[in-house]
Amino acid sequence: MTLLLAVTAVMVVRAQPERKMTVDELFQLVESNSKTLQQEKISVEFAKKGIAAARSARLPELTASASVSLNGDVVVMDRDFTDAHGFAAPRWGNSLAVEAQQVVYAGGAINAGIALAQLQHERALVGEQQVRQQQRLMALGQYLELFKLTNREQVVRRHIVLTQHLVDDINAKHQQGMALKNDVTRYELLLETLQLTLRKLQDQCDIMNYQLCNQLGVEGKIVPQLNLNDTIVAPSNDAWMESPSILQARIGEKVAHQELRLAKSELLPKVALVAADNLNGPFTYDLPPVDKNINFWYVGLGVKYSVSSLFKQNKKVQQAQVRTRQAQQVKAVVNEQLDNQWHQAYTVYQQAYVELKTQQKSVELARQNYQVVNDRYLSQLALITDMIDASNTKLDAELGEVDARVGIVFAYFKLKYISGTL
Repeated sequence: MTLLLAVTAVMVVRAQPERKMTVDELFQLVESNSKTLQQEKISVEFAKKGIAAARSARLPELTASASVSLNGDVVVMDRDFTDAHGFAAPRWGNSLAVEAQQVVYAGGAINAGIALAQLQHERALVGEQQVRQQQRLMALGQYLELFKLTNREQVVRRHIVLTQHLVDDINAKHQQGMALKNDVTRYELLLETLQLTLRKLQDQCDIMNYQLCNQLGVEGKIVPQLNLNDTIVAPSNDAWMESPSILQARIGEKVAHQELRLAKSELLPKVALVAADNLNGPFTYDLPPVDKNINFWYVGLGVKYSVSSLFKQNKKVQQAQVRTRQAQQVKAVVNEQLDNQWHQAYTVYQQAYVELKTQQKSVELARQNYQVVNDRYLSQLALITDMIDASNTKLDAELGEVDARVGIVFAYFKLKYISGTL
């Protein structure tokens, strides 16, 4: 039952309509359908709101309070709790207070907080770009693998047609008494092997197509549209200096500097302008209480300093200084890693061209060898095993050329990925 379902699923995939797709269209689908990328975009929006929240610390603080109370009578007695007598108090009391405070100087804490929020936004933007590059490279790897499998399938199909012609010819010779039955069997075995290879390639294409469709959120049979003859120009050798990884490390260093600035701000006093207005009633600080509203206001300059910061905050400052050195070291490590990755990727890129040139020469020689052996076999000057070997060599060379061409494209895009320009 499981086998039947699997076969049915493969047949359904192959029956789906074709969907031609270029690399640009592939990237557009990644942009619109990648759930991971959408999550990063939300993080960018969240970080952007954080800037506005940090800037709001510059705005004045305004507090207001109001209350209504039920007052009891006032009782007066001696200190030994004797000679108690009371005074009637107004039954209802009210209180209204308004206070405004504007920070004038906070030791640089507000500016450091805003700078941190801006850096967090930059970090989120770079993180989004980094995830975009990762998602594009992942989809591109599947896309190129599907392209390679499709081209290998075409090569095998051509060899099946060629081998079928040879089987027909050898059968005709066998009927004429010019070839042995064993020769026919060998070629039929080669044909069966090619058909099995074709089936495996078709299954691999189905699997890769299914995975790529899931990645892109689409349906159908994807047909990669890629011209391997297009001119490819590799990025410059210093392109990796603007990679998202190094940008993240640079932002991390700036964040550490702002955190150090924020820690030092706690060692400085805080200055603020203060204004307040209070309306209270009744006046209960006289006997008997006076049933009047009393209003008073004031404007002043307030200074606040935490004395304990002298022996507490210095530990946090030292910790922030170590964090700054750590961020600088992280940037140096990332620089070294990216330099090594770029050198390796560029070497592989150059090697891919050498491999293609070698494979092209191999295809040329394999085709010449096949033609010579075929002519000798038709003239009964070569064995059937020579003919099969020549056919297999030709097939391997042509498949190798397809892989080499795709290898150049992938090596090129790997360079663009490292440089952050994919």
